[in-house]
Amino acid sequence: MTTGWADVARAWRDADPDPDTRAEVDRLLAEGDEAGLAERFGGRLQFGTAGLRGALGAGPNRMNRALVRRAASGLGNYLGRGRRVVIGFDARHKSAMFSEDSARVMAAAGLEVALFDRPVPTPVLAFAVRHLGCDAGVMVTASHNPAQDNGYKVYLGDGAQIVPPADRDISAAIDAAGPDVALAGGFELVGDAVVDAYLDAIAAAAAPGPRRVRIVYTPLHGVGGRVGLEALRRAGFTDVHVVGRQAEPDPDFPTAPFPNPEEPGVLDLAFALADEVGADLVLAHDPDADRLAVGVGGRRLTGDEVGCVLGDHLLSFPAGERERLVVTTIVSSTLLGHIAADAGAHYERTLTGFKWVVRPALAHPEWQLVLGYEEALGYAVTEAVRDKDGISAALAVAALAARARDAGETLLDRVRDLDLRYGRFRTGQRSFRVPVAEQEAAMARVRALPGASDLRPEADVVVVERDDGRVVFRPSGTEPKLKLYAEVVDGDLERLLAAATSWAGLA
Repeated sequence: MTTGWADVARAWRDADPDPDTRAEVDRLLAEGDEAGLAERFGGRLQFGTAGLRGALGAGPNRMNRALVRRAASGLGNYLGRGRRVVIGFDARHKSAMFSEDSARVMAAAGLEVALFDRPVPTPVLAFAVRHLGCDAGVMVTASHNPAQDNGYKVYLGDGAQIVPPADRDISAAIDAAGPDVALAGGFELVGDAVVDAYLDAIAAAAAPGPRRVRIVYTPLHGVGGRVGLEALRRAGFTDVHVVGRQAEPDPDFPTAPFPNPEEPGVLDLAFALADEVGADLVLAHDPDADRLAVGVGGRRLTGDEVGCVLGDHLLSFPAGERERLVVTTIVSSTLLGHIAADAGAHYERTLTGFKWVVRPALAHPEWQLVLGYEEALGYAVTEAVRDKDGISAALAVAALAARARDAGETLLDRVRDLDLRYGRFRTGQRSFRVPVAEQEAAMARVRALPGASDLRPEADVVVVERDDGRVVFRPSGTEPKLKLYAEVVDGDLERLLAAATSWAGLA
């Protein structure tokens, strides 16, 4: 076979350390699959503030051992000899291999490497960066993506995800790294001691109070189960019923092909078990346990509903010596700002993503971060982890639910209480998979609307303020999608979403 990509593919195959992806290239060559070769070898997964993430497979445009080794080499060169790195991994296909390859590459480059000896939740890795005094951390995970994906997330020594310019500098170092990398042993294995330290550190997230609440819990075939259940037990929540079919890690996610708890149907098994046992509360982690879904009465609460009732709950406790801070994003509900104002707390809004949500707390260490949240089910309720943490958030929600039950209420009653106090804030979103050119045209249309402004010009975010609500438009940073987020107060959310779709020319 002679095609435009055949020679490139053969060269990649000959240097590829993985027999699975070598066989994939051989199959594509034998079948003459020009489109398949072009898809894998016509581009490269780009390293950005989310690190690397993509489908498993051969070639530079897929997640594979060759690409991961090169990424580890570039990151090691960026950090420099003698620096210390901790590496964690989830239970997805190839995660263990990717993490060990990274450890061996960095050890050969003269770095001190600590590698977890088993799959761990992402929040444990984020905690370990500072706990072990590391200069960086790597988490091999694709979070809530489908089974065919994997990813490579990087933290620096402050325990937070990377932001510019670090992402650009690391990407340049990866580009400069050659395909041939040295490998070595000599790395340290870490395990239960770090997990125990993490569990001790997040115990403060569960406020004191009643513990009588019946919980249904699911880790959605991910790695949150062992640590999540132990966290609940240590915090005094013992009436916990686990969704058996989703209890153990399984990289194929057989009951949830799209293992994102925001997806319709993903929590059906949990709600069925809740009906069976008469549970007060459903808690669900995504596969790496950095996100938390909350259900009551057969309904999943939105991320904004959880974030606001949590903020109201956590700010109800007396302030300590430090002034308090709550943070959310520009696409989340503005209700948290009203709650913070009444509690005398600082309130900040950031760009989307927890790499930004934690920044106000880093900029103001004299303030206590009480809550950081984003509407996509991410919550930080403790300063021990500088990223979203579904496990410590589960403790905080369970404590709130137990307090509500003790008062004869549910979390839905707490949502309705906020409605009565502040007005009925409701949020919703739409997502449209469109090419980049169509995204640019849509953004140009909304910029021309009355009431439109570039809320964050450097991030291509436009907000349209109207009498009946506000809408934020932004292209996705990780997918070919245009997203819009609407908020109304005592208004018609569906009407505003429909109107915003029309404004962008996406109806």
